[in-house]
Amino acid sequence: MTKDEYLALLGRGTAAWNAWRAEHDEAPDLSDAALRGLDLSGFDLSRADLRGADLRGSRCCDTDLSGAHLEGANLFKAVLDGAELAGAFLHGVQFLNCAQLVVARNWQLALRDEALGCGAMIPEMRRSESAWRFS
Repeated sequence: MTKDEYLALLGRGTAAWNAWRAEHDEAPDLSDAALRGLDLSGFDLSRADLRGADLRGSRCCDTDLSGAHLEGANLFKAVLDGAELAGAFLHGVQFLNCAQLVVARNWQLALRDEALGCGAMIPEMRRSESAWRFS
């Protein structure tokens, strides 16, 4: 699918998006996407490429962001209450702070830099031949 097709599918709502995700084993490319102010609560965005995405003011309550790549994404005033962050790549995320982070689920298992240590150990990241591995 193209980025525009992913965005159109997002616009159809949570049920349509999650049904499509359940049927397709794809990692959606939403890099550099304009998602500012959207309500993405409950969406399955696991493994999504959200690098450079504009998520300012978006609601990501109970959103599955596990394994998502958010490098360079702008999370200014994004709401992450209950979002699943296990394995999410948060290095270089813009305007994310500990107050936003700690209300998410499994935030301690997200790959993050020292600024987002938030009092928990940071998982080690190792580069394998084909992909990043988290340990």
